[in-house]
Amino acid sequence: MRMLVIEIPESVLIATGQSREEFIRESKFLLASKLFELGRLSSGKAAQICGRDRVDFILSVSRMGIPVAALDEDECSREFEDV
Repeated sequence: MRMLVIEIPESVLIATGQSREEFIRESKFLLASKLFELGRLSSGKAAQICGRDRVDFILSVSRMGIPVAALDEDECSREFEDV
C-alpha cells in the first residue's frame, strides 16, 4: 500500500502539548472528519483513515456537530411520513 506523507514542523507538535502518537491520532481523525463533512469521503473510508470502526466514527463526528446524513426536504418528509 502506498502512503501519503504530510510534513509538519516539530514546533507544531510542541505547541499542542501532545505526544507524537496523540497528535497523529487526532490529526488523522480531524482530516477524515473534514473530508467526510465536505462529502469527499464516505463514512467508511473516513473511518479507515483514522483507524476507527464506522459506527464509532459516525458517533464521534456527530458529537462535533458534523451532520451524518444529508437529506433534502423531500427525503426528510418521506423519512418521517409514518412517524
